[in-house]
Amino acid sequence: MSDRLYTVLLYSDDPRVRDQMRLAVGTRPAPGLRVEFVDAASYDECIRLFDDYEIHLLLLDGEATPAGGIGIARQIKDDRDDTPPVCLVIARSADRWLAAYAQVEATLVHPLDPVTTGATVAELLRAHAPA
Repeated sequence: MSDRLYTVLLYSDDPRVRDQMRLAVGTRPAPGLRVEFVDAASYDECIRLFDDYEIHLLLLDGEATPAGGIGIARQIKDDRDDTPPVCLVIARSADRWLAAYAQVEATLVHPLDPVTTGATVAELLRAHAPA
């Protein structure tokens, strides 16, 4: 049986944060799952990639500027009917209420733990896999 391939959109204005997200997820976050990444460094790039690719998961930096992942998540959830799951990376656990407002499916807290990050991504991909 071959691994199922998923596309994850990484969004942050900081390339180091995108690298940290990529490393924490890995290319094989769980048995049977393989991940490829597309990177966005700006709001416009994020929306363009979201429109141009079949995205299975959005992993957004809640601390990005000038457009934060919280605002992008909320806008995508408001504007689109069938959105993939969104995982928001936040700096403080106390910001989970903002993530709830943005209607995201999961949150992770900086610094990213590879075990927790991989498990969260795998769970979201499996739970929301297209038929």
